[in-house]
Amino acid sequence: MISTVTTKGQVTIPVEIRSRFHINPSDRVDFIIDGDKIMIIPIKTLKQLRGSVTAISNGNITSERQSAKQVLSRKVVEEMA
Repeated sequence: MISTVTTKGQVTIPVEIRSRFHINPSDRVDFIIDGDKIMIIPIKTLKQLRGSVTAISNGNITSERQSAKQVLSRKVVEEMA
């Protein structure tokens, strides 16, 4: 898809891309340079990500948090060794 850059450096993201990637007015995007390519990555807020991850152990956030802390602790110890 082709879009034209305005004199202010603005580009319209085609509706097909906005729809597919759920990009709405006031959403933020990040520009990534990869060699001679430019990638536009939609940035999702925590509110938009809410509910996108399901609980592992019957929704027990306390045990999941403890498990994550243990994994992180092991990684820290390994890096320090």
